[in-house]
Amino acid sequence: MKKILLVSIATILMFNAKAQREDEEEKGLGFRQENVFIGGSITLGFGSSSGYGGGTKFVIGANPEIGYTIVNWVDAGIVFNTIYSSMKYSENYIRYRQTALNLGVGAFVRIYPVSNFFLQAQPEFNTIKYTDKNLDQTNIPVNSQKVKANSFLVGVGYGQRVVGKFNFFTVIMMDLGKEYYSPYRNSYNEAIPIIRSGFNWYLRPSKKRR
Repeated sequence: MKKILLVSIATILMFNAKAQREDEEEKGLGFRQENVFIGGSITLGFGSSSGYGGGTKFVIGANPEIGYTIVNWVDAGIVFNTIYSSMKYSENYIRYRQTALNLGVGAFVRIYPVSNFFLQAQPEFNTIKYTDKNLDQTNIPVNSQKVKANSFLVGVGYGQRVVGKFNFFTVIMMDLGKEYYSPYRNSYNEAIPIIRSGFNWYLRPSKKRR
């Protein structure tokens, strides 16, 4: 998965560089301050497991981001994650609750094939602290562990986007990676749908003449 993450980031960077060169050749402009945007989104995720013991998972988090509109149909940038998740499951007829606190960073690219609709790809690297509590045997100590995991989110979204002003968006994504400790997969390593809704605003145009 690490190789997938590195290749994905390298591909995004190469794509961004190529798109930016084409835009500069077309308009004769370099970096434009008004194309920089900041903002973020709120993450919601939910799902249930079809495996033995059942299990449901709920995910909520905040995702600040900074990005750049390379051309009118391509945005790219960096996103940060602070995600909390909670899951109930059973093992050998004993009920457990697993909670997790995830801190991560990733890169994203959004491609708008048509107005307002976009495709998004987002490789991430996450550090997660998991805590498992036995719900039926209260005398059992809580078990905690800290792990690292990569994720590769891909999805589709809709947004009201005016380049140079604002962008309001909602996107639904799934983790195409297979890492067991990914915050976007349940205890049976099944991907759960992730919904992110957020708002970005663009920096003011530079007053410097070009």
